[in-house]
Amino acid sequence: MLTARQRTCLEQTARRQTSPQRLVKRAKILLAMDAGANNCQMARQMHLNRGTVRAWRQRWLALTPKLEQAAMAGLSEKARTTMLEDVLTDTLRLGAPATCTAEQIVQMVAVACEPPEESERPISHWTPREVAEEVRQRGLVDAISTRSVGRFLPSGRREAASGRVLAQREAR
Repeated sequence: MLTARQRTCLEQTARRQTSPQRLVKRAKILLAMDAGANNCQMARQMHLNRGTVRAWRQRWLALTPKLEQAAMAGLSEKARTTMLEDVLTDTLRLGAPATCTAEQIVQMVAVACEPPEESERPISHWTPREVAEEVRQRGLVDAISTRSVGRFLPSGRREAASGRVLAQREAR
């Protein structure tokens, strides 16, 4: 159950036009939970997955003691709102570990900066596929995809100018 102050903060977050939509949706989940809706009803009503609703319900219930302690501490309205928004914000995710070290990336860029003729390649310009083959052949990396090399190397293509490009008139 939400306290009156928590409900007010969540309603303000849900109504505020500048609130990120992810916070609005999560605030609405908690408000619907307080109104007595179960996970299936909330998921159907908000067009969400039941797992999403369950996760936010469990996260709220886990943080309820901390929120109660903060309420007893006599925090200002702004501090309580900030704390509730912190609760509704995603936790940091680390993602997959890096597959190449910084040194390997520097070595790949160095290969791409060399003329292809030095590597006895019958090409005039490096492509990500050619760089991937060359760094594997040199033993700089055990395995790397063409796409990964493409992410590390900036493209040589430049976008066209957005405005008109006028030719300069020659002086007569």
